[in-house]
Amino acid sequence: MPAFKYEGGLVCYAAFKDHCSLFPLGTAHLTEIAEGIAPYKTSKGTLRFALDKPLPAPLLKKIVKACVARNEAKKKPRKRL
Repeated sequence: MPAFKYEGGLVCYAAFKDHCSLFPLGTAHLTEIAEGIAPYKTSKGTLRFALDKPLPAPLLKKIVKACVARNEAKKKPRKRL
């Protein structure tokens, strides 16, 4: 499954016969944007989007930014020699 990475995994995505899906890696931060994802079918770690409608770019940006922030917060500082 294709994925985007930055300081660790951000999101994966996939296309299926009747929908396309976004898999945010680590779903704890999705509660922050619960209102935005309410119109879409969801499961434990998946957002499903209908094929006949454009992807919601503002929502995707929010999700990716939240994943980036999560990964940056977990980032360990490098030791200097």
